[in-house]
Amino acid sequence: MRRVAVLSVASLLALQGCAGGGGGGAAAGGSTQSASVGSAAIAPVMLSASAYVAMASSIDLFQVKSAELALQRANDPANRAFAQRALSAHQGTSAQLSFAGRRLNLLPNASLNPEHQAMYDALNSAPDFDRTYRAQQSVVLREGLGLHSTYAKSGSSPTLRPVAANAESVMKENLQALGRSQ
Repeated sequence: MRRVAVLSVASLLALQGCAGGGGGGAAAGGSTQSASVGSAAIAPVMLSASAYVAMASSIDLFQVKSAELALQRANDPANRAFAQRALSAHQGTSAQLSFAGRRLNLLPNASLNPEHQAMYDALNSAPDFDRTYRAQQSVVLREGLGLHSTYAKSGSSPTLRPVAANAESVMKENLQALGRSQ
């Protein structure tokens, strides 16, 4: 079931990009409008609270673990500075997600999903750590931005929507910081 939820999120994010949604997506504001891809109409995917917590916790855990690794292995001072920023930010968003999730009896995952684990393993063994770290950060921050933006606007849980809105803002700030540090 979790794999289906992860695939649904990935599909939603991909469709938003194809439709030119840029993060707002077809599921904005709880409307029932759909995004058109070619001649087929795709209905928006309503993400459950448990699927959101699972995906968001994996993203946060990846950000924390990869930042800790970057603080050990990065040669570029800009990457080390970014890693420190990301570590602090995602420890905060992770704590908020955990607190809100517990109110709903939904505990965040203590392990990475398979996609994020594979990325972490690749980063850990990368010969060009700095380049791989920056590339992965761009991918995961965009993934997180899409997830949090969509859930903040149309998520099923009123308890988690403000957490998603805050995480969306953190993702935007970190994407901007990543761009500035290049």
